[in-house]
Amino acid sequence: MSYLYVLIQGVLIVVIGMTSRFTTNPFIFAGLTGGLVLMAWSLRTMRLDNLNVFPDLKEKSRLVTWGPYRWIRHPMYSAVLLVTLMLVLTNLTLLRFGYWVILFVDLWLKFRYEESLLLKRYPEYAEYQRTTARLIPRVF
Repeated sequence: MSYLYVLIQGVLIVVIGMTSRFTTNPFIFAGLTGGLVLMAWSLRTMRLDNLNVFPDLKEKSRLVTWGPYRWIRHPMYSAVLLVTLMLVLTNLTLLRFGYWVILFVDLWLKFRYEESLLLKRYPEYAEYQRTTARLIPRVF
C-alpha cells in the first residue's frame, strides 16, 4: 500500500505542477514561499538518513520532535499541500481542485498509516500526538 500512496502523491504533484501558470499574485507567491521554507526546514530537521518518502519506518529511524515537528507532526505533508494548493490557485478549475482534494485524501491515508507504525515503535508517540497538530498548528 505504501507504494500506491507514493505513486498517487507523485502523479498528482506532477499533474498539478505541469498545469500551473506563472503568476505575480503576492498571496500565491507568499504561500509558495512559506511552503518551500517549511519544506526546507523540515528536511533539514529530519536529516536525509532519517527521511523516507514511503510511510514505512526505516529500521534505524528516530522520532523527530524538534524544529517544525514541535508544532506539526507532518510538516512535510503540510508543505506539499500548501505548495500544491498555491499552484492550483494559479489556474483554478474544478478539475485541478479535485486533483488537490485527492492529493489531500492520499496524504491523509498515508500519514494515518505512518502514525499507526510510529505508535507501535515509539511508546512516547501517543503523548506527542496529544500535544501537536497533524498539519496546521492549533487548527488541525
